[in-house]
Amino acid sequence: MFDVVVLAGGLGTRLRSVVNDVPKCMAPVGGRPFIDWILRWTGRFDVNRIILSLGYMGNIVTDWIESGHRFGPVPVDWVIEETPLGTGGGIRLAMSKVTCERAVVLNGDTFFDVDLDALCSFSETCGSPLTVALKPMTDFDRYGSVTLDGNGRITSFNEKRYCGKGLINGGIYCMDPSCGLLEDKPDKFSFEKEVLEPLSGQGVLSGFVSDGAFIDIGIPEDWELAQTFIPSNII
Repeated sequence: MFDVVVLAGGLGTRLRSVVNDVPKCMAPVGGRPFIDWILRWTGRFDVNRIILSLGYMGNIVTDWIESGHRFGPVPVDWVIEETPLGTGGGIRLAMSKVTCERAVVLNGDTFFDVDLDALCSFSETCGSPLTVALKPMTDFDRYGSVTLDGNGRITSFNEKRYCGKGLINGGIYCMDPSCGLLEDKPDKFSFEKEVLEPLSGQGVLSGFVSDGAFIDIGIPEDWELAQTFIPSNII
């Protein structure tokens, strides 16, 4: 079993033209808050507990859960940032409640249909303290690409630019909570810039490639697309 950490503390600045009264993870999609879809989807896997890392308007999320929303037998807990901590600080805060030997970290504004059980098994088998789920894409420029070596280790995270074919960081990570990769960092830091990028090329990070359905609701156009995409892909 593994614990799931959901990063749901973002400000959602780019989405405010269409969703401005709730945090981004609570943006309505197909008649439900987006995070409702994500939490129900995690029920497919061998999850011990879900821990939400909350910040901006976090009380709206906790009130919603405490009003009676349940996601099968999996308990939901949370931490709330008193001040913005960045993605790295948010993960580190949530890790204080992780009790399993592995934790899967999800972005609360992205759906990536990865087999989380297989991701954790892969991470354990290859002996990596941190595995990144990677999505193959074509004709993209919104995301930076990721390069793997022949052993499945990540060698670089490349800047955003047009790419005809490549892999992107899908925003799902399997971590060993005891690995120490989040230690000796400032209170606020970027997981992507200050953990992932410096470790690339050191043989530490492994990449798990999955071609599952993917959508990021961070901009209005994709939020509109999600209204049909999410109900079609999470049943």
